[in-house]
Amino acid sequence: MTLRARLSNNEILCAPGVYDALTSKLAKDAGFEALYLSGAAVAYTRLGRPDIGLTSVTEMAETMALIRDRVDLPVIIDADNGFGNALNAQRTMRLYERAGANALQIEDQSYPKRCGHLSDKTLISAAAMAGKIRAMADVRASEETLIIARTDAIAVEGYHAAIDRAELYIESGADVLFIEAPEDEAQLSATAVHFAGCVPLLANMVEGGATPIKSASHLEALGFSIVIFPGGIVRALARAAEDYYASLKTHGTNAPFANRMFDFNALNDRLETPAMLAAGKLYGAD
Repeated sequence: MTLRARLSNNEILCAPGVYDALTSKLAKDAGFEALYLSGAAVAYTRLGRPDIGLTSVTEMAETMALIRDRVDLPVIIDADNGFGNALNAQRTMRLYERAGANALQIEDQSYPKRCGHLSDKTLISAAAMAGKIRAMADVRASEETLIIARTDAIAVEGYHAAIDRAELYIESGADVLFIEAPEDEAQLSATAVHFAGCVPLLANMVEGGATPIKSASHLEALGFSIVIFPGGIVRALARAAEDYYASLKTHGTNAPFANRMFDFNALNDRLETPAMLAAGKLYGAD
């Protein structure tokens, strides 16, 4: 089933954040139907830096290609602001599609761009963003590749301006709407009511962010079609890694931490090492 077809289902699509092939494999094994390749998560893990626009289009496309080589689930990928003007946005579409992305999320931030839940964001004009959406639609290789239009206007111009921008983005060809960082339940609900029956709506759940955390089932009841948890996996692993390194430094052994980690065989089971080695023998590979 394509991502577009899946979104015609009334059941909300929950897409966890991933940042590499391993997290994608583990998310698939957990039973998720789609993944979200987070620009923030790539910045956190590949660069060890905050989400302030430092990742490049090539780094994201390379990561997407490695994920596609490992899993076959639909992937929504963060396209930031298209990494430049409308022509850059077209190049981003071409690169991401070739890498195997199924949906591109593009936002209306200007430079310096930053995480949608950080302060002091700036925006391009609504007309410029609409042009980027049209430009991306003109060059996509497949109509099954979705364009998710995100507006960060709530924090900059206010809630009603965000709604106005979102309406223009629909007119320009957006397949899905993502109104970033609603400040309370009332704004979440009002957004769902305003756009009911227009296009699918995406909600972003960021632990400690500007939007109150809601469950997938709650968001589905409001009228949202997609919910992403983009950076949760990095926050979980960073906490585990900090504890792991502290334990190893203190004890000089992993023994005290053993019940919180896979051993060699357990990790290889999850990587499907035995099956891959067996497959290799079919071709006479060592």
